[in-house]
Amino acid sequence: MQTRLEEINKILHNERDWKKIDSHSLIMERSELEFKRNSKNINFSMRSKDKYYYAFQCYEFTQNLLQYGYNGFNSANEEEIKKKGISFNKYSINVGYSQYCKDIKRFSSKEEMLGFVIGYNEAVRGAKHLGKLIDKVS
Repeated sequence: MQTRLEEINKILHNERDWKKIDSHSLIMERSELEFKRNSKNINFSMRSKDKYYYAFQCYEFTQNLLQYGYNGFNSANEEEIKKKGISFNKYSINVGYSQYCKDIKRFSSKEEMLGFVIGYNEAVRGAKHLGKLIDKVS
């Protein structure tokens, strides 16, 4: 899947004559592949028109936790997250594959959880922009 995504991006970014390629089909294929990648650890259905956006936000949140860990009430370090993964459930974000694994954070609703994820990502982006976060090298 990742290889195909890279291939599509290369075609779309390098092709100057758009008449030679079916850009609409490639963009649609890329969107679906990204959605599959981004939603693989989401354990609730997303049916709204914003499902691509929310899935990307969950993917970005996962990447941020893999890089920086989580130091909230229920902390989780990068190694634990790399080993067990993260899952997004209707009322919680967990270290592990399901809602029965260790909580990172609990919520009253799916919307509250998605709002937290988006806010966290914005905070990380802002901190990086201001030079307050240093990227860790794996």
